[in-house]
Amino acid sequence: MTVNLNIRMDSDIKNQAEAFFADLGLSMTTAINLFVRQSLKQRKIPFEILSDYDPFYSQSNLRALDRSIQAYQEGRVVTKTWEELRAMEE
Repeated sequence: MTVNLNIRMDSDIKNQAEAFFADLGLSMTTAINLFVRQSLKQRKIPFEILSDYDPFYSQSNLRALDRSIQAYQEGRVVTKTWEELRAMEE
């Protein structure tokens, strides 16, 4: 048994995706089904998600965030007043 799935997507992205998948011999439906099946099989997103436009998600920033979280969980926390922080900027 199959069901219909409605999703919203930017029309330019949809057109680009349809053209790309067509070059691979796939329909948009087949491509989405492949994605979902691989996600379920691997129990994760089946590819690395990269962000070229937002440096916040760079590997170095994510590692720094992990270290900060670990330090906080271990109680290694430094507290400063606003005045102390402003003085550090100068």
